[in-house]
Amino acid sequence: MDVLERINYLKDEINKSNYEYYVNENPYLTDFEYDKLFSELKEIEEKYPMFRTPDSPTQRVGSVSEKFLPYKHKYRLYSLDNSYNSEDLEKWYERVCKEYNKELDLVCELKIDGLAIALTYENGIFKRGVTRGDGVTGEDITQNLKTIKAVPLKLFEPVNLEVRGEIYMPKSSFEKLNQEALENGEKVFANPRNAASGSLRQLDSTVTAKRDLSMFTYTAIFEDEKDKKYKTHYDSIMRLKELGFKVNPNIRQVKNIKGVIDYCNEWDTKRFDLDYATDGVVIKVNDIAIQKDLGYTARAPKWATAFKFPPEQVSTKLLDIELNTGKTGVVTPVAVLEPVLLAGSTVSRASLHNFDEIKRLDIRIGDNVLIMKAAEIIPKVVKVVESDEHSSLKEYVPPLNCPACGAVLTEKEGQVGLYCSNPNCESLMCAKIEYWASKEAMDIDKVGPSLISQLYDKKMISNFADLYKLLPQDFMMLDLIQEKSAMNIYTSIQESKTRPLNRLLTGLGIRHVGKETADILAGEFSSIEALKTATLEQLSAVEGIGEIIAQSIYDYFHDENNLKLLCELSELGINPVEKASAKSDKLAGKTFVLTGTLENMTRDEASALIKSHGGKTSSSVSKNTSYVLAGANAGSKLDKAQNLGVIILTENDFLEMIEEKE
Repeated sequence: MDVLERINYLKDEINKSNYEYYVNENPYLTDFEYDKLFSELKEIEEKYPMFRTPDSPTQRVGSVSEKFLPYKHKYRLYSLDNSYNSEDLEKWYERVCKEYNKELDLVCELKIDGLAIALTYENGIFKRGVTRGDGVTGEDITQNLKTIKAVPLKLFEPVNLEVRGEIYMPKSSFEKLNQEALENGEKVFANPRNAASGSLRQLDSTVTAKRDLSMFTYTAIFEDEKDKKYKTHYDSIMRLKELGFKVNPNIRQVKNIKGVIDYCNEWDTKRFDLDYATDGVVIKVNDIAIQKDLGYTARAPKWATAFKFPPEQVSTKLLDIELNTGKTGVVTPVAVLEPVLLAGSTVSRASLHNFDEIKRLDIRIGDNVLIMKAAEIIPKVVKVVESDEHSSLKEYVPPLNCPACGAVLTEKEGQVGLYCSNPNCESLMCAKIEYWASKEAMDIDKVGPSLISQLYDKKMISNFADLYKLLPQDFMMLDLIQEKSAMNIYTSIQESKTRPLNRLLTGLGIRHVGKETADILAGEFSSIEALKTATLEQLSAVEGIGEIIAQSIYDYFHDENNLKLLCELSELGINPVEKASAKSDKLAGKTFVLTGTLENMTRDEASALIKSHGGKTSSSVSKNTSYVLAGANAGSKLDKAQNLGVIILTENDFLEMIEEKE
């Protein structure tokens, strides 16, 4: 056997072993045997580098990139519309069957909670891997994807195709990664999806290689004529399996929508036994010709839908109630829990909202409580689990003093909550600075709680304006901050001076003014100076700003200390003016209220899109509201809109509305 023959033999054996281990979960080589083959291949390739090819298993080792480059997809990646109950599924099925006067076969696949990617293969060799991005353009992360052993570098046949897959981190690997992070005093990931995302977007792909990521493949676009013969989606998936891709073993063909509903009900509980996170089921028309006939809307295929599982609720023990003083001085109770896995992440803390809520639910330390994630993100306590022990536990008594500074807590008329009476409370001031630097406000990278606490303790800052007076050498006086880090922090702070007006208004922490209200103010008033001179009547007249919010804004801009701070910010070069950036006036005169969780964009992005077409957004529903844009888990705003007869739009309706007008 000559050198090239030996290399090809070794590559084939190692690739086969990877396939059996990472795809079929059926290893046929011992670790020792595998390592021996790999070492031999690496040694020969080093001796004869002219025979080293991109599909070699040795090329899974990492490298360092300066940045990820944008890459336009050859075939667009669409999103999916959502269904939340059997009625939604039946309506969708009725729509797709209507034109054909018969029941259509369907395919059910578990919806993996990971990151969508597109992989290109030429003559069976992996050439490129790109993130979903906006569906049209993603980022080229080929080097990182090469480190994932479930991504085949060479297929079993020399075919040309593009596949879509979902990169995920197994739950067991996620727990191990977080445990190691805790032991090393590092930041832990919130859930497996975040861990997979953070791992996949490492500029140093050697880090990605250590993170134990995997992939399920769920769609193929065949480019060879011989592979275009497949008439059903299920058969095309089985073809991917033949080629060496990992496909989800729980895929199922069903005859009608009843089979889909049975599948969804079955996996609503079984999913928790899996070693990967899944948040729903993807349902597709099986017949590929009918898929092509049904086509697409602006954002999603008409021949598919995603059923989302209802929020999971679990029981755990309440160990303590922790108190935190926030940026407005309000003291917030937080439940400290016995750690429990909830909707894909380990939860040890949950919101209790306020002390009235604790009293209403009669929550006592030592109780077993039911928790869930609001909008699948924020853990909260829902209720106390009935037990014989509850009555013997001590009733919870709200604190009398601030947990941070010891000052007396007070109540404010018309407000729920207890407030620290000390305006110079360290916890309150640090919280204000943290909020100013947060992503939703001035978005100052590298300035977090630990850094702010050090700066405050050393009396280097007393408010957020003081951040802009610091020099790189000031940061080097802090623990573990070297010259390069100090310069990066300084640069981040200085770059934040260019943030737009709505970001600054958010960061000021004006009572009742969050992101939505800040957006409204920035749209109505072009500068801080305009807000200073605005009358109470002018503020109250703005759609979406009621009397209470108007009074709070007016009071803020007429407070001597606040005016002094704003003047200081202006002198430091932070005085943004809102610039008109409308693409058109197609939504002029229309007021939108956003509620719930959107599938393909954040509410901030939707709000920006509305404004770019001349529309306005409001934080509350009224008779003057033109449309309510409702996502998943929409709450009381949706109910109010229905009562007032306001037009309700789905995300897809909204995007089609804009596209139709363009």
